[in-house]
Amino acid sequence: MHTRFLIGLLFISLFSFAQNLKSGGRLKPEQAIMDIRHITIALDVDPEKKTIDGYTETDLVLAEPSGVLLFDLWHEMKVSKIWVNGKAASFTHTPDDLVRIQAAGILPAGKVKVKIAYGGTPGIAVRPPWTGGFQWEKDAKGNPWIAVSCQSEGAKVYFPCKDHPSDEPNEGAEMIITVPKGLVVAAPGLLQKQNTKKNKTTWHYKTNYTISNYCLVFNVGNYKVAKRVYTSVTGKKIPMEYYVLEENLGKAEKLLDLFEQSSRILEKYFGEYPWANERIAASETPHLGMEHQTNIAYGNKYRYEKLGSYDFDWLLHHEYGHEWWANKVTNRDWGHMWIQEGICVFGDAMATRELAGEEAYLQRMQQTALNTQNKFPVVRGDEVDSDSAYHGDIYGKGAFFMHTLRFVIGDEVFFPTVKRLSTEPKYVYDNTVVTADVEQLFSSASGKSLQPLFKLFLYTTDKLEISVRQTGLDKYMIRLLNIDMPLPLEIKTDEGIKKIMVDKKGASVSSKTFVQVDPRVFYLKKLIYE
Repeated sequence: MHTRFLIGLLFISLFSFAQNLKSGGRLKPEQAIMDIRHITIALDVDPEKKTIDGYTETDLVLAEPSGVLLFDLWHEMKVSKIWVNGKAASFTHTPDDLVRIQAAGILPAGKVKVKIAYGGTPGIAVRPPWTGGFQWEKDAKGNPWIAVSCQSEGAKVYFPCKDHPSDEPNEGAEMIITVPKGLVVAAPGLLQKQNTKKNKTTWHYKTNYTISNYCLVFNVGNYKVAKRVYTSVTGKKIPMEYYVLEENLGKAEKLLDLFEQSSRILEKYFGEYPWANERIAASETPHLGMEHQTNIAYGNKYRYEKLGSYDFDWLLHHEYGHEWWANKVTNRDWGHMWIQEGICVFGDAMATRELAGEEAYLQRMQQTALNTQNKFPVVRGDEVDSDSAYHGDIYGKGAFFMHTLRFVIGDEVFFPTVKRLSTEPKYVYDNTVVTADVEQLFSSASGKSLQPLFKLFLYTTDKLEISVRQTGLDKYMIRLLNIDMPLPLEIKTDEGIKKIMVDKKGASVSSKTFVQVDPRVFYLKKLIYE
C-alpha cells in the first residue's frame, strides 16, 4: 500500500523552475571523453537571502586531447571565473544549461583540474524530492531547515558537473559547506572537521567511495545527532547516526532501532552494508525521503506500521535499501532504472517476508501485480534521459519481475544470485550495469537462457499469454503462446496445487474441477480459454 502511495506521487502534475531540466540521455562528445575522478563542492549558504556562493573543483581524466571542456549547470546560476590546471580560462554559459570552457591551448590526454567559481539563487523545489532544488524551511522553533534534492533534473540544478549516471567520481568527493553559527550540516561521507569563525561554521565532509551526482547534496538544520554502533553481518563496527531536529530528539532511539532492523534484513539478502568504512546515517528532512549515500533523507514523520508483530517504517527501509540498489549497484543509463528502483522495492517485499511471513509477502506481490499499469515498457532503450525513463512500473513491475524470476529459477538459485549481483566487483561501486548484465548473470546461474523472460516482461508491455483448453471430461491442455521457453506453472486441480513445466507444445492436466492457472500469481498473465 505504501509503495503504491510513493509511486502515485510521481504522477502528480508538477511544475517547477526546473521543469525543462533532465539528466542523462546521449552524452555530448566533449563530455564522453571526460572521466570524472574527484569532486569538491565548497559553498557559503545564506538562509536569509536564500543564496549559495563558492566553487567546485573537479579532477578528471581526458581520454584524448581536447581544447574544450563541457559542464552542465542550470543557466540561472552565475559563473564568475574558471581555471583549468590553475590557469584562467574563457567560457560561455548558455541558456541550454551548458558551461563551455575553452582552455588556453589543447589539453593533452590525462589528468585535468577544473575550478569553477559561481553562485546565485538556486531554484526552489516545488514538490521535493520529485522536483529538484532547494527547500528553505523553518523548524517548529523558527530555525532554518534546508534540504537539497536533485535526482530527476540532475545535480546541475545547483553545481557544475558532468550530469550523467554513467560517470561517478571514482576517487570520491568532498563537501565544504558554510552556514550560520549554531546550524548543523549533514552531508555524505565522514565529517573531517568543523571550524567556527565569528558568526559562521564550516563543515567539511569527505567520502572515498564512488558516489552519484544526485547524492552530492546536503541538509542543514538545528540538528542533534543520535548515535550508536552497528555490528554488520561480517562483524564490522559501523557508526550509525540520525540527524534529528531538536524537537524530535525523543523519537530518535526508536528510529535507530528500526534502522538496525532494516539493516539485518537488507544485509541478509544483499550482503554487508556497502559503505562499512564510513557510516550509516539519515537526516530528518521537510520532504518525504531520498536515497542520498551514507546520509539518506527521512521525512516520514515517524509514521510506523505493523508487519506481523513488528513496528516498521516503510520509507526508512526503502530509502535505506537504495544504499545497495542505486548507490552501490548503479544503472549506467536511466533507461535501466528498474534495476535501482524495482529491485529496491523487491527489498521492501523481503522485509514483509521476514517480519510477516511468506503468505504476507505473496499477498503483497499479488497487490503489486494488480497495480501494474503496463503503459510503457520497463526498459525504454539506451541513452534515455531521466524524464523518458521515469514511470511507475519501474518500481512495481520491476519488483514483480524479480518475484517472477524467483519462481522460475527457484530460491536455491535466485537468492544467491541476487546477492552476487549486489556484491561481485564487476557489478558494484566503480562499475555500472544495464539490464543485459542482470539477464546474463541469472541465465548463467540457472543454466538456461532467460532472455525470452527478460524480453517479454521488461522490454514490452505484453503479458504472458496462456491457453487453457478442455480436451476431455477431466482433461485440460495448458500451453504458452507468446514466449519461446518452458516455464513452471502452478495449476490448481481437484487434488490441490501442482507445479508443472509448460511450453508452446503444452502440457496435459487432469482434474475433476475446472483448473485454475497460476492461482498464487507469479506471472503477469492473460488467460485465453479455447
